[in-house]
Amino acid sequence: MTKKYFIIGNPVEHSLSPKIHNFWFKQNNIDATYEKKEISESELPEVVKDIRDDKIYGINVTVPFKQKIIPFLDKLSDLAKKTESVNTVYKIDNQVVGDNTDVYGFKMSLINQNIELKDKIAFIIGAGGVVPSIITALKDLSIKKIFLTNRTFSKIEKLKIKHPELQLLKWGEITNFDIVINATSVGLNFEDKIDINFKNLKDHKIFYDTIYNPPMTNFLSEAKLGGHNFLNGKLMLIYQAQKAFQNWNNLLPNLDKQFFDFIKDD
Repeated sequence: MTKKYFIIGNPVEHSLSPKIHNFWFKQNNIDATYEKKEISESELPEVVKDIRDDKIYGINVTVPFKQKIIPFLDKLSDLAKKTESVNTVYKIDNQVVGDNTDVYGFKMSLINQNIELKDKIAFIIGAGGVVPSIITALKDLSIKKIFLTNRTFSKIEKLKIKHPELQLLKWGEITNFDIVINATSVGLNFEDKIDINFKNLKDHKIFYDTIYNPPMTNFLSEAKLGGHNFLNGKLMLIYQAQKAFQNWNNLLPNLDKQFFDFIKDD
């Protein structure tokens, strides 16, 4: 029987996850398929029930359901509890378990690019589902200080309760930083722009956009024009997918030349 896997979210059409996982299934001779499934919040219980009933063997969870799916799960991994964010779901011992592979994905994307953040300053834009994972990963990488801004200030005030060391900035305010991370969905549409002025930065910074499709958002285009280093979310996607695949199949797929050649134009 062919096992079914999905990525759920809204929107989800832009996702590269099916291409990645179906490549690995084929490469490792696993009888399985992975598809996109755009759902509404009201459908979350049914999706979890399908996992419980072995109609679905695993899902990845993207915007805006990384927190909203939690009440329907039986158990959380330690990392999912810590971040209160779930992006990978599967069944173990008849329990539907929520895990977080975003922390691993974000960390490994930086390590892959030889980006050293020990004792550096990070500036995060956004307060959505992936932000607790980014905060956790930055702490693991020995970041010195994290600044956070969001258009709705009350959302970052809630994050500060869990992470009291965060420094909060009102929207439009800017501070000195070494890396700035766009953790919002602003950029999924070509015309999207983040209305924060980064034009007067004194030296070279790292601009990181968690969005990977389109590969060059306006946020990254402006970074390039300013002569800064920049990185989109594609490597984060790949590494979190690699960890999720391992959770589902007890097998860590190869990130070899054949794989990167296969996805390089997406």
